[in-house]
Amino acid sequence: MKLYFRLIWLILTQSRRARCSLIGPVDTEFRVLPNDLDALFHVNNGVYLTLMDLGRTDLLLRSDAFSGIRKKGWYPVLAAETIRFKRSLKLWQRFTIRTSVVGWDERSIYLEQQFISKGNLVAKAVVDARFLSKKGGSVTPAELLAFLEIDSQSPELAPWVATWISCNRQMSMELGDAHASA
Repeated sequence: MKLYFRLIWLILTQSRRARCSLIGPVDTEFRVLPNDLDALFHVNNGVYLTLMDLGRTDLLLRSDAFSGIRKKGWYPVLAAETIRFKRSLKLWQRFTIRTSVVGWDERSIYLEQQFISKGNLVAKAVVDARFLSKKGGSVTPAELLAFLEIDSQSPELAPWVATWISCNRQMSMELGDAHASA
């Protein structure tokens, strides 16, 4: 997380912004700043991924899940993410990151994050998020949801998300990840 000033802003202002469900959606508003730009004067592709961190953090903050998860010694990590760009974001342009959980399985929570500006989709990403414990090991989505008192089944994943998950598991097996088939 390298956008510390924006992170501090999210933390300091989250109590004044609307609450949401842990499932989302949550809209996090930003403006393109000079340090977001690359040599071609549009937002650098890597900056999108970092901004997505802030969108996910905002979801945890505004769903009131953040402090409880931290007290348990749990923390989120990413196993995979994919983004597709449609338009560019330019200096000073306002945009929103819409973050929502699209489903989960026995080991991961899957989120969709959309970059929207002036009502137009700029980019769309899917994320495979997991939680780990500072004591060691992983926290299953079932454990996380039970702790947060969320008693619901995963929404059915869109076919393209299910295909993406399958492809990522295949890649994990090729990389020698012992947990890929789980």
